[in-house]
Amino acid sequence: MDSFNTSAAARIRFVLVGTQHPGNIGAAARALKTMGLAQLVLVQPEKYPHDEAYRRAAGADDLLADAVVTDDVAAAVADCRLVLGCTARSRRVQLEEHSPRQAAARLAQVAGEGPVALLFGRERTGLTNEELQLCHAAVHIDANPDYSSLNLAAAVQVLAYETRLALKDTAPVAVPAADDAGEPRVAPATHAQLEGMFAQLAETLDQIDFHKGRAPESAMRKLRRLFLRTDLDEKEVRLLRGILADTQRMARLAQDGGVNKIVGS
Repeated sequence: MDSFNTSAAARIRFVLVGTQHPGNIGAAARALKTMGLAQLVLVQPEKYPHDEAYRRAAGADDLLADAVVTDDVAAAVADCRLVLGCTARSRRVQLEEHSPRQAAARLAQVAGEGPVALLFGRERTGLTNEELQLCHAAVHIDANPDYSSLNLAAAVQVLAYETRLALKDTAPVAVPAADDAGEPRVAPATHAQLEGMFAQLAETLDQIDFHKGRAPESAMRKLRRLFLRTDLDEKEVRLLRGILADTQRMARLAQDGGVNKIVGS
């Protein structure tokens, strides 16, 4: 198939986080436009708007004009069904790792149903561990280990090219109105819905003293990976949050001595 899936392309978001050099923003816009992509989001760019960005865009001024600027990563990807983070080295945040080709194929597939995002970090330091923790998986560009420094715009070009190839191999998908059991289809959970559930889960574990004095970060990282692998839908998230809410209520009653009253003792 040699067609280009424009409907999925319109849902693929390239997110540049904390970009320090405005020229890299312009070069990234140019890289996207050459591959038929147009969704550019900037999270706290250090210098933007800037003349150097428009000079380096070389005609992709429309992408810069339409670029969305946000204050944090969570806001940039709140409505996304899938978030991948491009990283140059392994971190404490252990994520499933994709090659650019694998990442592009996954983005193209999920974009058939809703918005998806690919994150790129700062030129010198990349994405923080906290930002990577917001991702479903990591993307690593295999480079010369003796000289693995890759310019931000060059990394965007690599992923944009692979994404274009994936979109040429992915036909538009008609999302069915019902599942295999004939039940009305429920939309996949958005990033914001999942993050809300994770925040409530963290609060609940604290309330029931699950960690027993241990640092909670390790358990939460593992639980995040577990739930992210399951592709929860909106109804499943509501169910889990309902369970957590009841657990929190019982924990508060126990702390107030209310459990004894409930059981009549």
